[in-house]
Amino acid sequence: MATSRSLPSVTASRTVSPARTATAPPARPRHRLRAVDRDEVVTVADLLPPGATWLPAPQHTLPVLPGQPPMVGYLVLVPADQQPPFPVPVPEATDRTGADSADGSVPGGGDDLIRIDAARRTASVDGRELDLTYLEFELLAHLVGHPHRVHTRDQLVGTVWGYGHVGDGRTVDVHVARLRRKLGPEHRATIRTVRRVGYQYVPPAGR
Repeated sequence: MATSRSLPSVTASRTVSPARTATAPPARPRHRLRAVDRDEVVTVADLLPPGATWLPAPQHTLPVLPGQPPMVGYLVLVPADQQPPFPVPVPEATDRTGADSADGSVPGGGDDLIRIDAARRTASVDGRELDLTYLEFELLAHLVGHPHRVHTRDQLVGTVWGYGHVGDGRTVDVHVARLRRKLGPEHRATIRTVRRVGYQYVPPAGR
């Protein structure tokens, strides 16, 4: 005959007293992402850590996907003493496509005439380094990064100065004039004026 035990005795034998129960620490959220509806208005500031702010990212720093509309990116600035809410990967010494070139410039940054080093934020023309302000560098890098493309003044204001910038096309005209002077008489014509539209960068033939 089979031997049976009562259920209460089995349950009681496996019961652990509350004093000996280990409390697992709550899991820390690794991401602060969630799906949003198409028409939902999200307050980005509520998702940032204390003391942080955000700015539109320059358009030339964003990837371009074939067949997709231009992307809009933002820079999140966090105080130095603020711990990031999630681990931040440390970039390697080389870029994504491989090792940097021997002169330290980023591959694909510009052409044989104008070289753009985004890592060091320098630009050179025919090997001569240019003395550029922050916005002059951003404007030149954007134009050189999209050769032959015609940019309207409004597009340049939104991309280089940011969507919150208060100004007009004359701001672009002033900075283009400064860039042309710094490029010198031999190369100033590479930034062409498209009448009633804006500007484009046209590298010399054979470059």
